Amino acid sequence: MTLKRIACVEDDPDIRMILNMSLSEIGGFSVQLYEDGPTALARLGQDEPQLIMLDMMMPGMNGLEVLAALRQKPELMNTPVIFMTAKAQSHELDAYISAGAQSVIVKPFDPMTLPESLLKIWEGLDG
Repeated sequence: MTLKRIACVEDDPDIRMILNMSLSEIGGFSVQLYEDGPTALARLGQDEPQLIMLDMMMPGMNGLEVLAALRQKPELMNTPVIFMTAKAQSHELDAYISAGAQSVIVKPFDPMTLPESLLKIWEGLDG
């Protein structure tokens, strides 16, 4: 299946703008942006993303908490999740993968190559 719909949960408005530009204008994806975990959790099921990008450090609910809540929703329990974070020491990366993320994008990321990176991750997923 071709990757078309990506949801991004990111509290920083500048990074949301960069994600939108990178993924929609450069990558050609349909992108839904959410500023925090609770907003995303309320709407993600209706928006039916194929892939969810989660910021790790957000006020209120961090990425791990949002991921745990996503896995409780039948319509989102199998949706692949990629964390975005500047906290990228090997033990942290291992913890994100152990928690159920498919991959981790380290910030700062290159907006020009992000769509290609996501496609490589997508193509590596089972099914």
